[in-house]
Amino acid sequence: MSDVSIEGDEELIPELIFDSRGLMPAIVVDEEGQVLMLAWVDQEALRRMLRDGETWFYSRSRQEYWHKGATSGNIQEVLSISVDCDADTLLIRVHQHGQGACHTGTYSCFSRLLAHRVGQP
Repeated sequence: MSDVSIEGDEELIPELIFDSRGLMPAIVVDEEGQVLMLAWVDQEALRRMLRDGETWFYSRSRQEYWHKGATSGNIQEVLSISVDCDADTLLIRVHQHGQGACHTGTYSCFSRLLAHRVGQP
């Protein structure tokens, strides 16, 4: 883990709106704004991010915290954390270290195209 914390206001955490399980979605983007991944955070994961300056999430399937890149080395250094107008979704801007964010080895978890517009109406 990094010894560098980011400047943040933990007092605002209780004002955020978490779902019935105590979670909220967090969209992670790189410095250029490319969407890297979507994950879930609770108050403790958010506190860990503020403390460490790196991304922490809560795994709904494993029901445990995970530090992004702890095993792969693909650490995400937090540059900023913004909250949306409804206070129920986070946007986390990071500097992505290593090969990328996705456990499949791609830079972004959103590398598979489902559909795209091919013509004008």
